[in-house]
Amino acid sequence: MREDPVVTIPAAVPRLPAARLARTLAAVSGGCLVLTVGASSTTPVSTVLAGPPAGPLAAEPQVWWQWVLPRGMLLVVTVLAVIWARHWPRLILAGIGLTVPMAYTEVPGRPGMSSTGWLLAGWAADAAGPVALIGVLGAAGWLIRSGHVGWGAVAAGSGTGALLVGATMVGAGWLRQVPEMGAWHVGLTVAALAGTVPAVLAGSALVAARTVPRAPRRRIRPVLAAGVAAAALMLPNLSTDDRMSRILGVTMSALMRHPSAVAGVTGALVLLAGLGAAGLAGRWGAAAGLTVAVVQLVVAAPLLLAVWALAGETPLRWAAAVFGVALGAAGAASRRRVPLAAGAAVFCAVALFIAVAATAGAPEKLIYQRESVPGALLLVGLCATATALAGSAAATVAHRTELPVALGPLVAVLVYAGHQILQATYLGADGLPESSYLNPVYHLSTAATGLLVTAAAVGALYGAELLVTRRAERRAAEEIRRQAAIAERERLARPIHDGALQVLALVARHGPDLGPDGARLAELAKVHGDALRRLIAGADAAAAESGDIDLRVLLAPYESAQVQLALPAEPVLLPVHRARELAAAVIAALDNVRRHAGERAHAWVLVDDDPREVRVSIRDDGVGIRAGRLPQAAAQGRLGVAQSIVGRVRNLGGSAEIGCSGDAGTEVELRLPRR
Repeated sequence: MREDPVVTIPAAVPRLPAARLARTLAAVSGGCLVLTVGASSTTPVSTVLAGPPAGPLAAEPQVWWQWVLPRGMLLVVTVLAVIWARHWPRLILAGIGLTVPMAYTEVPGRPGMSSTGWLLAGWAADAAGPVALIGVLGAAGWLIRSGHVGWGAVAAGSGTGALLVGATMVGAGWLRQVPEMGAWHVGLTVAALAGTVPAVLAGSALVAARTVPRAPRRRIRPVLAAGVAAAALMLPNLSTDDRMSRILGVTMSALMRHPSAVAGVTGALVLLAGLGAAGLAGRWGAAAGLTVAVVQLVVAAPLLLAVWALAGETPLRWAAAVFGVALGAAGAASRRRVPLAAGAAVFCAVALFIAVAATAGAPEKLIYQRESVPGALLLVGLCATATALAGSAAATVAHRTELPVALGPLVAVLVYAGHQILQATYLGADGLPESSYLNPVYHLSTAATGLLVTAAAVGALYGAELLVTRRAERRAAEEIRRQAAIAERERLARPIHDGALQVLALVARHGPDLGPDGARLAELAKVHGDALRRLIAGADAAAAESGDIDLRVLLAPYESAQVQLALPAEPVLLPVHRARELAAAVIAALDNVRRHAGERAHAWVLVDDDPREVRVSIRDDGVGIRAGRLPQAAAQGRLGVAQSIVGRVRNLGGSAEIGCSGDAGTEVELRLPRR
């Protein structure tokens, strides 16, 4: 027996009270501050969004472990964080705690620290970012599933926005860093602790207990995807100069002269592993992760341009970034987040195309001329666009994938791979890099095109999710109707079995004893009794019938000396339920002819089939129906024609017309659309 499909609709826990929501947002803000601190500790700006730096290629065995060991630690930490993503308040608090040792090293007048302490503090700071990001994304997913879609989108978008703010804090490279950066790191860490610790302690039950356990497969695949993504970032550290020269088939000296090619090969290797992680994350996770990764990747070039243009305007640069993130968060909170985010991306793309055209293909002029206003406007637009796009993507797929995996490790590995691959394109006419910092700036047209692609991607993602949701709702509604029909059949089956079937069985058994009329009556009782039994016994099967059936097969048994059928030569295929209901209406009309048109009346049934509808005409040569008889019968409760014929066809979306002219007989015409 075929099993009925299971229709599932994402379930949501009750909306949060105001105090609980405030504690959640306070914890999310603390996690975003940790991300800002981590991003502002990276140099240069063009690598801030590319994930953890890979470090130089190592040739000596005693050196490579210094790079692989921290990456192995990040792998373990990332996998554990994904496993415990449901406990996101503690993850955020853990991320802040991992930031404290490095913040301590930046406190003025602190006591000295040993080299081992410095090393451990650096490792802890590297782990703080992934832990805090997974915690923030876990909170975002939980908020969305709790009915606070806008706040969840804000939380997810703010994760990307925090990285952008950190990028603007770094400055335009190590020569441009803010001297007071250490004090800012300490202040932001303290602020994160002050906002998160009370929220977590006051709301120990921030996360409601899961009422329905997830399937084991759904628990394992996200963990595997996070592990593969985190392991992919170890590949650059495992590649020595000797291994890379063998892969490329060049000498060591050529390898040193073309570092961009080395970066491209490294990025390609990481990308392959990232695609494997995307496959494990599922189609929704892969689509969302790729969308957000492209967003972060394409804003790196114009972000570098804006930061360089505002290199001497530190307060303006920071204010523009924060304002842009706040603007993007407001867009993500709106119910029209998707069109707003896509529109912002298109606007920024047009602005970049204009910047390239206005500078005659040399956008670096904005840097050299220190154009503060265009740089600030560009920075606001980029931060707002990236934040809104990330929040919109998260809100779209939160019910269908694990946000901590899709927008966390998966995005990190894809962005890192893309950043490395793009370095192979940052070359001048001589095949060598033109500049160590400004290479991405020369690719603003590519970045603008990428923004247009992300606008289309987030719209397509939303459209696909809407289509799947509507389909699930239709299936759920059909399932509800099916179950209701089965319940109604079962309810009617009991009185039919105890009443009508018993009477019909009695008539079929004793009818022949009453002569010829009794024998005919017994035959009819047996036919209708069998039909009722099939209806009762096959209630479930009838409700689950699918496919098409030939209407001619259903009507053929009713041809006799008094009933002539005119059927098409080709099969008249209709869905089973519709065909059976139409045939039942025809049979009811023939039964009326037998009972009311006279003993010598004949009936003719004509079936006409065309691509749009099926028409059935039942005509007899009986006494006809006098005017007003049908409304009078309906008023008296005799609903044979109204329900058995007209009602059946109209319930299927068709029409039924009954006409007569005096004693010239009656004609019933039934019209049924094919779908």
